[in-house]
Formats: sequence, structure tokens, C-alpha cells
Amino acid sequence: MDTEIIIARNLDKSYGSNHAVQGISFSISRGEIFGLLGPNGAGKSTTISMLSGLVRPDGGQILVSGVDLQSHLMEAKARIGLVPQDLALYPTLSAWENLAFFGQIYGLKGKLLKERIGQVLEMVKLADRAKEPVKNYSGGMKRRVNLAVGLLHQPEILFLDEPTVGVDPQSRNAIFESVEALNQAGLTVIYTTHYMEEAERLCQRVAIVDHGKIIALDTPANLVRSLGAGMVRMGIVDGLIQEVKRQSELLPTVRSIAQRDHTLDIQSTDTQKTLVQVLDITNKLDAQVTALQVFEPNLETVFLNLTGKNLRD
Repeated sequence: MDTEIIIARNLDKSYGSNHAVQGISFSISRGEIFGLLGPNGAGKSTTISMLSGLVRPDGGQILVSGVDLQSHLMEAKARIGLVPQDLALYPTLSAWENLAFFGQIYGLKGKLLKERIGQVLEMVKLADRAKEPVKNYSGGMKRRVNLAVGLLHQPEILFLDEPTVGVDPQSRNAIFESVEALNQAGLTVIYTTHYMEEAERLCQRVAIVDHGKIIALDTPANLVRSLGAGMVRMGIVDGLIQEVKRQSELLPTVRSIAQRDHTLDIQSTDTQKTLVQVLDITNKLDAQVTALQVFEPNLETVFLNLTGKNLRD
């Protein structure tokens, strides 16, 4: 059996002057939860749309279980379940009726359809509310029905595009538990989010996307380990910032320093010790500090270090 269930090679997509995805390449292993992380507008949803066959790339190739997505679209799409960011439900119908409708579109009918509806409602913990109109559901419950729709035809691969946006904590935990259980049963999951804590909990590997490009790809632990112990961000009035940078680079706890306009991003193996030492440098130079932040090691800090901005800016 092939270990790579999805292979993307040099994917490219533009919408007018907006170059949404710029030559992205990566592969996803069978049975993996793979995260696509980045801010809104980074190119995550466009990438998902291309991988799931909704949008045709301008360039590049996609293989799904060894099948070329563009030349064998229906064969490849039969292996895929998609849970879009926007809700795709009929509000006046119940969860059961919505699932029955979409199940028939997938070609399910009769006893098999009823069995699958019951199974997916149990998976998303909505069996006891199945006969109520969806319009009476909370936002989180609607997203759980959306997830159930994507699971009806028992896909090999499930795409989840920002599945927890606007949901209550109970539904968020229910979605996490469902994703983890499905993955343990062998389902491959591609998960897009701009919540780094979700990726740290769920994903075996993550690709950080910014401006249509993958700027980092590894396990969450390796990405955090590559950063060191954290980062100190310091704003300094122009004039002495270069000297503060030069002297700070000599400190034993400093791994690297990136200057962005009047700000220094100081990557450190010990943020507290570095903070004290750099402040001592600024005091001796009489350099005015205009801003100061300390970031402990996590994926959010990795993203900040790579891009110079917070994930949800």
C-alpha cells in the first residue's frame, strides 16, 4: 500500500492579480492528520479547494491515492470528504433530513443510507437532536452536522476547512474528539486552521502557509524546537537600534536577531535571561524602548518568528 495518499506538485492558482497559491509542493501520508496553518488570505482554502477537486489549479499536479485528480476527477473525488468553512445545510430540515438528502447525492439509499446516518450522528454526538430543525441548532451544532455530511460516504480522506470558527467550547471539543477517533480508525485528515493550539493538539505534521507559499513544514514539536526557548520582541527608537542589535548578537543566549523597521525579534534559548541582558544594553546605550513582548515557545511564536506578525493579525 502506498504510504503517500496525497501528492501535490507545484500547485499554482491566481484570481486576477491575486496570486493565491504560488508553487506549493508537499505530500500527505496515509492515516495522517496534516495541518495547513496560516492567517486568513494565506492560501489555505484555495489549496484545499484544489486538493478536493473544487477548483482547477492553473499549474501543477495532484495525485489522490495514486490517481491523477485532473484527468480522473470523479474517481479521485469518490475518495474525498469535504467539510467547507461555510455551512452547507438546509436550515428548515432536521439533521436527519439534511443527511438523507446529501446521502442520496452520494448515491446512498435504503438500509445503508439509514445506517450511515445513524453512525455519523453518533460520531458527532447529535443522535439525540437528530429530528430537530437545523435552524434551532447553535453554530457549533451546525458545524457538527456539516462534519457528519462529509463523513456519510466513508471517504478515505477528509478535508476540514476551519471547522471550529465561531463554535462553542462544547462543540469544539466534540469536533476534536470526532477527528481524533476517526483518525485512529484510519482516516486521513487535512485540517486548516488559524488556531495554533488546535494544530498542536491534533496534527502529526503542519505546513505553515503565508502569502500563498509554504514557509515551514515539520512536526509541531520540531518546529517549536527549531525556534529555541522563545523570542523577545523589542521596539527601539531609530538611531541606536543597529548598535543594540550588534551588542545583543554577542550574548550567549541569543540564537539570531531579525530587524523589522524599528523592531528587533530576538530568538533566544532563555527568554528571561536574554530580556534582562538586552535591557541592560539599552540602558547603557540610553536607547529608548518603545515596545516589549516576550513569547514562550509554541507554534504561534514560530509563525511570528517566520513572518514578523501574529497569526490572526
